[in-house]
Amino acid sequence: MMLIPAHHFRDIERKPEYLQPEKCIPPPHPRPAGTMWFIRDGCGIACAIVTWFLVLYAEFVVLFVMLIPSRDYVYSVINGLVFNLLAFLALASHCRAMLTDPGAVPKGNATKEFIESLQLKPGQVVYKCPKCCSIKPDRAHHCSVCKRCIRKMDHHCPWVNNCVGENNQKYFVLFTMYIALISLHALIMVGFHFLHCFEEDWTNLLQAYGLTREETAEARISLHEIKQPLKVSSTECSSFSPPTTVILLILLCFEGLLFLIFTSVMFGTQVHSICTDETGIEQLKKEERRWAKKTKWMNMKAVFGHPFSLGWASPFATPDQGKADPYQYVV
Repeated sequence: MMLIPAHHFRDIERKPEYLQPEKCIPPPHPRPAGTMWFIRDGCGIACAIVTWFLVLYAEFVVLFVMLIPSRDYVYSVINGLVFNLLAFLALASHCRAMLTDPGAVPKGNATKEFIESLQLKPGQVVYKCPKCCSIKPDRAHHCSVCKRCIRKMDHHCPWVNNCVGENNQKYFVLFTMYIALISLHALIMVGFHFLHCFEEDWTNLLQAYGLTREETAEARISLHEIKQPLKVSSTECSSFSPPTTVILLILLCFEGLLFLIFTSVMFGTQVHSICTDETGIEQLKKEERRWAKKTKWMNMKAVFGHPFSLGWASPFATPDQGKADPYQYVV
């Protein structure tokens, strides 16, 4: 069987009869302006809840296991402020990425009246999505989860329960960056906690039995060999018992390492995609470039806003992308 080139399906859309505007009916209840964007997908909602739970778990361990019980006030305040700021920015970026319209094309607009209103010139063509019955701009792709065509769709991410597209890519990049930073920060603090607090606990334990470290090593005395009850004052390195503290910190280490690797890779992939001005779907499908090539710096400003400012790192600053025409058809 002969394989059909991928671009053949795009060529089919060029035929006037393929549009079939008579089969497209405008949506009965169009979404009012200003309505919050939210995808009702069970898997995506569950993943978003898990994401918040894991961040709040890290917050709990960092504060109540490592920082608050610490006797070093300056260390606790500085690390507490930094970690909480990064966690707040990560969750804010997650909300903006999840609740921002990624660039959805109006659904059901491939009607005869709308096509006539475009006043297309001879030889000018438009693309129609047969799934959502919309006139598809260039570089737009249909998402089966959102059930809409998304402009410059990179991929659908269940962790933010939304597509990553033209309007929310900045927030998704910030989300991956801040999650990677708090994961790294948590791992560093866990390392210091193990080196300092557990070393101090072990030293106090030996002193409680009147032994030096060398004497313990020579006698090969272990905690399991000691039958008398333990009476050691708390070092205030944790508000929980040693076994509970170890379990909480090990779980935090596993979570931090996993998310550090995952979000760092995703962050690097997104930055590379922005610099090359090629979405993940376009790279996967190896689509032919039909758009003008720009410099990496211009591509970054197109996503994060004009001009460069501290707003690039803020999930509350909406990027000024200019008034681009959402219907840029290929001639």
